[in-house]
Amino acid sequence: MADIKDPENTILMELKDGTVVIELLTEVAPQHAARMKDLARAGAYDNVCFHRVIEGFMAQTGDVAHGNMEKDFNLRRAGTGGSDLPNVPAEFSKLPHDRGTLGAARSQAPNSANSQFFINFKDNHFLNGQYTVYGRVLSGMEHVDKIARGEPPTAPDRMISVKVAADVAQ
Repeated sequence: MADIKDPENTILMELKDGTVVIELLTEVAPQHAARMKDLARAGAYDNVCFHRVIEGFMAQTGDVAHGNMEKDFNLRRAGTGGSDLPNVPAEFSKLPHDRGTLGAARSQAPNSANSQFFINFKDNHFLNGQYTVYGRVLSGMEHVDKIARGEPPTAPDRMISVKVAADVAQ
């Protein structure tokens, strides 16, 4: 596992194949980073499926309203919801959408991000300046690469648990 320098701004995402360590980029997108920490601390991301996974592009998850595979799960609606919290305004930066970066998923409206996000499988620079980058995978990208593909996948994978590293006993 990666050497964690800032546990308060590091996410530990447990997938079926292992732990993904994510550095939140608080200096670039403080509101998006704060939202991810709030939802992780509330347990809202636990058991949420990857509902849109496109080979050579990205894996999208985070629909806490319809994507929880243990509670009111609806695969048809997964990807259409968010949290009960207000949307987060865009925090566009010069950071590129490189392999392993987290981007805020949203509708066509730039200020509509809420709980959903995606992890880039490869450099997707055509997204630069259009979607907020607010995190990057430090280790465990090989586990992300194994997520079941599909829109939606026939048998979707899930985030088993998502925690802020500072809250986990080391």
